[in-house]
Amino acid sequence: MKHSSSSRADRINAALTTAFAPAVIRIEDDSDRHAGHAGAQPGGQSHYSVLLVSSAFQGVGRVARSRAVHTALAAEFGPAEQGGLHALALTLRTPEEHAAAAGK
Repeated sequence: MKHSSSSRADRINAALTTAFAPAVIRIEDDSDRHAGHAGAQPGGQSHYSVLLVSSAFQGVGRVARSRAVHTALAAEFGPAEQGGLHALALTLRTPEEHAAAAGK
């Protein structure tokens, strides 16, 4: 697992920006909502929600999008006891899908 002085959110942002050149990226640390649950760690940085809007998802199915994101973030996963990322909720859209979801 990759260790760095930057926060996990910063590393997730950097990895996803490099891999997908997103039009929109939002990363939320949801760890505080999971305190006491399996995989929760003191200090958080174990549970995240990500909204990623990228034209790289054009013509790519939902499962393949998720796999691509998990591959880009592989260095963040690992055993919870060693500080690995435990949970990742993904919303992955093309710019057109995002505009439709926003009611534009």
